[in-house]
Amino acid sequence: MQLAERRIRLSLGLLETRRRLGRRLASLCMSIGRTSQGVPDRLIVAPTDLRAIDPFIAEEILAGRFPLAGRLMEVENDSPFLQHLPSKAFAERLHAFSWMRHMRALKTAKARNQTRAIISSWLAIHGHHTRGIAWEPHITTERVIAWLSHSPVVLNGAEASFYRRFMKSLAFHRRYLRKIASCVGEGEVKLRIHIALAMMSLAMPSSAKLVLKDGQKLDRELERQVLADGGHISRNPRTALEILLDLLPLRQTYINLGHDVPTKLIPTIDRIYPALRFFRHQDGDLALFNGATATPAAELLAALRYDETGGKPFKALPHSHFHRLAAGETTIIVDTGKAHRLDVSQTAHAGCLSFEMSAGRSRFIVNAGMLRFASRSYRLMARSTSAHSTITLGETSSSRILQSNLLGPLILDGIEEVTAERWEDSYGNDWLKASHDGYVKPFGWVHRREIGLAAKGNKIKGHDHFFRPEDQIEQRHDESLTATARFHIHPSILLTKLHEDTVMLEGADGETWLFSAPGQSVDIEDDIFFADVTGICPSQQLVIEFTLPQTTDLRWMLKKQG
Repeated sequence: MQLAERRIRLSLGLLETRRRLGRRLASLCMSIGRTSQGVPDRLIVAPTDLRAIDPFIAEEILAGRFPLAGRLMEVENDSPFLQHLPSKAFAERLHAFSWMRHMRALKTAKARNQTRAIISSWLAIHGHHTRGIAWEPHITTERVIAWLSHSPVVLNGAEASFYRRFMKSLAFHRRYLRKIASCVGEGEVKLRIHIALAMMSLAMPSSAKLVLKDGQKLDRELERQVLADGGHISRNPRTALEILLDLLPLRQTYINLGHDVPTKLIPTIDRIYPALRFFRHQDGDLALFNGATATPAAELLAALRYDETGGKPFKALPHSHFHRLAAGETTIIVDTGKAHRLDVSQTAHAGCLSFEMSAGRSRFIVNAGMLRFASRSYRLMARSTSAHSTITLGETSSSRILQSNLLGPLILDGIEEVTAERWEDSYGNDWLKASHDGYVKPFGWVHRREIGLAAKGNKIKGHDHFFRPEDQIEQRHDESLTATARFHIHPSILLTKLHEDTVMLEGADGETWLFSAPGQSVDIEDDIFFADVTGICPSQQLVIEFTLPQTTDLRWMLKKQG
């Protein structure tokens, strides 16, 4: 292990150790001072939940079956918290109580009673301490937002004893989140903690000073995490949507109650909307970069319903480092960046220079995406360069992912510099040229990709070029190295090989494109798509292999038929 890497590991390890120690001390303080705190007598408001609901899930839970995180657990009349839970992801979903939104769909006394019974069992088993998975920061935050948003489900018709226990637990949650807010790493979880605290200051009786203070802390976190172009520091399009779905009800709650809205809240919302439109494909779904997974259409539409910014999507997000080429009914989105910082790269992918393409009502070329409740091995697979529509050298990712139980899967090294240039030629065609140096250290090659979209949106030209930087020309021997170009195809697309170098792609709506790579053998291979709404599903990919330095240029083209 190199000295620089050891220093990075040591520095981050010490920081994370201090954070974990801080959370443990917070738990200890909570157990000591639990009984001395006051309990609010009521909730003032229940923020709206804009996320999609599914009555089927509610019916299953009512029947004693919990369909969570891709698993099904039957409990009949027992408490689910006394069972052996089928997976960590299942346990997280169960303890987060996000499933409460589905119970709201039934609007029956039986559903309310069942939800109260489940919460009562949680309070009895986990409500008197802050240990275990139930009190992980991201789970605690999600549970608070769920309890606040769906409090009418459980408090309507509740007995006074349950009402008091529920309010006492919310007060306990608020004190805990306040204590651990500074002991959480940078990223989405920390932001959502401050969103939850701001919600609690509005929903529970609070002084004007406390409402103002929580709003100011939220402002600071929004300023840190939401970039000037509306993207999130994780570079994950889905994360921006998730944050927006929490910020919109929060904004409305401030307005409805007559409180001053935090200074950064509305400008942040207005920045996120153009970024969402930027990442939105022709079929309405979001692009699959850096951990993004399938987006329920109802959730995206629920957020876009409040979009007052209007206008066409931007051509580029200069701070998030993405480019969008669009003409006619064709859209191309290209990743021209890397992780912003090492400490916020837990979900970053090694997908620099990968692209996605949609036309008509279909996505044709995609990245593999991320399974929402994936195991560690699947997550590593989905983050590799080979899971993206770009070129891999020596079956090695362009960035290396550090595996650490303490620090998590961070992007440790690889790409140091990414360049991007955009122009329009005399025919009105839109061109992008970008390069990255992720393969310079291991192999001595720079990858440069050039993509051009015709003004009518009916033709796409691609040129991948590999070259050695000047300081590597004499140091490297011309050893043969396999390069593999992958174009991951959306599962809804039908592939037909017409010639050795030509494949036809047909969408579900009948839209047809021809992919060709003159002088190359274009193979159709089996693939895995992680981001289907049903989970992992089989798909296909177009694969072109060539050898460096014998072949340093790969030219390919997509042309619309009819």
